Amino acid sequence: MAVIQFPATVLRLGHPVPIALRDAAGHLLLARGTLLESEAQRQQLIARGLYVDETDSDQFKKALAGKLDSLVRQNALLGQIARAQPDARDCAPAANGARRRLADPIAAWGGVLLRASSLLHDPPQADFAGRVQRIDADVLELLDADPDAALLMLIHSSTRDTHQYSVTHALLVSAVCELAARHLRAWPADWRASLRRAALTMNLAMTGLQDHLALQDAPLSPRQREVIDHHAARAAAQMRELGVADELWLHAVEHHHASHPGPLAALPAMLQLARLIQRADIFAARLSPRKLRQALPATAAAKAAYLDENQQADEAGAAIIKALGIYPPGSYVRLASSEVALVLRRGRRANEPLVASVISRNGTPLGEPAVRDTRVRGHEISGGVAPHEVKLRLNLERLLQLG
Repeated sequence: MAVIQFPATVLRLGHPVPIALRDAAGHLLLARGTLLESEAQRQQLIARGLYVDETDSDQFKKALAGKLDSLVRQNALLGQIARAQPDARDCAPAANGARRRLADPIAAWGGVLLRASSLLHDPPQADFAGRVQRIDADVLELLDADPDAALLMLIHSSTRDTHQYSVTHALLVSAVCELAARHLRAWPADWRASLRRAALTMNLAMTGLQDHLALQDAPLSPRQREVIDHHAARAAAQMRELGVADELWLHAVEHHHASHPGPLAALPAMLQLARLIQRADIFAARLSPRKLRQALPATAAAKAAYLDENQQADEAGAAIIKALGIYPPGSYVRLASSEVALVLRRGRRANEPLVASVISRNGTPLGEPAVRDTRVRGHEISGGVAPHEVKLRLNLERLLQLG
C-alpha cells in the first residue's frame, strides 16, 4: 500500500479523526471516525509518524477544499478559516463515488471472523477493550473500503452457515449499525465507535448458547430462557469487570433488548444507540436460519426492522432501509424474467440493485452467473427469495469480481 506522510495538525482533542491514520508501513493506527481522547494518545500517534494512503489523502484534500470554500462563502473570520479541518463525515467516501478494491476481501473478512470468534467465545482477562477496539478498527476499514462486498459476505454467511452464527451475526449487526448511523444526521460522529463495539459485544454472555441454539431442534429449556432473558445485563457487567470504561458502549449493550419505540431524539443517547442495535439485531436474525425455522427473504427482514412494536414506521429501522436498501447485497431476488439472482451491490434506488442471476427462468442453475441491470425492462425485481429456496453452492470470489 502506498502511503503519504500527513501533518499532525489533523489531530484535534475531543474530535473524531477525519481520515484513517497509518504508520510508515501502512498498518492502521486509528480508523476514520475514532475519537481522539487525550493528549497522551495524540503524542503517541505523532511519535509513530502519521501517514495515510493515497486514496484517503485525495479524499481529505477534496473535503478540505470544500470546507474552505464554504467558510469563505459564509464570510467567516480569517482565523476560523485558517483553523478549518474537515470532519469524519466530510471525508466519508461518496456512496456513488469511486471505491477502493480490496485485494482479497474473503481472506480479510475471514481473518476478522477468526479473531472475533476467539475474543467473544473466550474473553481475555487482559486488554479486552483494546482487542475489541482493534477488531472494530479493522471492521470499519473493511467496511469503508467496500461496504457492498462486506454486506454480501456477511449476509450470505448469515443465511447459509449456522456453525459460526454468533460471531457472524455480531459482525453483521455492527456493520449494519455503522451504515445506518451515517443516515442519522443528528447523531454526533463519536457515538458510532461506541455503537459498533456495543453491537459486536451485545451477546457476550451467551455467545456459546447462541451457536448451540442455531443447531438445536428442541424448544428452549427453562435454563436457556433464563440466560437469554438476562444476557444483556450480564454482558454489560462482565465487560465492566474486564475493564471497559465507555459507559455509552456499556449502557447500549445493557438496554439493547429494552429500548422503546418513538422518536429517537426523545431518548437519552444510550437508548438511541440501543434502539438502532435492536432493530439491526432483528433484521439480521430474520435473515438467519435455525434448526427450527427457515431464514426469511430480505424483504421480510427489512419489514421486521422497519415496523416497530406498534406496527408503525420506526426511525432507526428506516435508517437501516436507507443504508441497505430493500434488497441488500448477499440476499436473493426473483426477476421479472423468472430468474433468481443474488444481489451484488446496492443501487441508487432501494429497489434497483446490481444483481447476478444464478438460476435460469426454467429453474436450472446457470453455468456462469450473469449480471443483470434491474433498471432494464424484463430484469426488474419482482420480489425477494428465501435462502433455502436456492440450493446452490456459490463461488463468492467470482461473484465479488462481477460486482
